[in-house]
Amino acid sequence: MKYILYILTFFTIAFANGQTALDSLLQKENQESIPYITVEELAKKEDIVLLDSREKVEFETSHIKNAVCVGYDKFKLKKIKKLLPKDKTKPIVVYCSLGIRSEDVAEKLKEAGYTNVYNLYGGIFEWKNQNQTVIDTNGQTTENVHTFNEDWSIWLKKGIKIFEKEKSKKDPQ
Repeated sequence: MKYILYILTFFTIAFANGQTALDSLLQKENQESIPYITVEELAKKEDIVLLDSREKVEFETSHIKNAVCVGYDKFKLKKIKKLLPKDKTKPIVVYCSLGIRSEDVAEKLKEAGYTNVYNLYGGIFEWKNQNQTVIDTNGQTTENVHTFNEDWSIWLKKGIKIFEKEKSKKDPQ
């Protein structure tokens, strides 16, 4: 019984600390082949290329200022090549909701010879959780953040969680 209490206490403390839980999730889902950049580090950067690897509906809900939507499901390096710097050493930061899809996109950039590619640790969720600004498609500050689905929305602690799917244009509702 004593050991069970120790184990329960350990997991309670570990999961009470969101950073530790996020670390665990990212270690489980990612290969960590791309170095992370923290929200604090990114907020100080000025001369970077910022790529949003979420889908269009997520990006349109909100995104980090100056980010370019490159998507994930239909990501094609050839298609976005003109958006990338000719200088393959220029810093590129890729982000998504948490930093999982962005690692895949960043790996493709690295394979193409880009040498200064980073994955935003915790993605746009961590960006917003640390009180950074996100904007909508009109360039206006918003509290809305698309959380992909209800399950992933637990990781967004600040802002308004949006997770409905984009309605089909044929859908009368």
